[in-house]
Amino acid sequence: MAELAYSDRVRRQQKRMREMMGRLNVDPDVAAGVDGGLAWYEAQTKCIFCASPSSCADWLAASEPGRGLRRFCPNALFFQDCHAEILRYRGIVPTD
Repeated sequence: MAELAYSDRVRRQQKRMREMMGRLNVDPDVAAGVDGGLAWYEAQTKCIFCASPSSCADWLAASEPGRGLRRFCPNALFFQDCHAEILRYRGIVPTD
């Protein structure tokens, strides 16, 4: 029975991560390529084992989520890095 609960959690958190990325306008293709894909797997793992799933759900349910993502989301910096990758790709910021 524990496997079923775990698989339910994985599916729920994957859905939330997709919703969060959509809300933040994070391109999944860009996200999957950050740090050669390693950051993507780390972010998914952080999401699955997130200690604040109810805060995430509340933030997503808000019609206009406010700031404060960093207070509860272990992937806030990852999402920020995804935006930086997009800007680098477009030549808006210099590459490292």
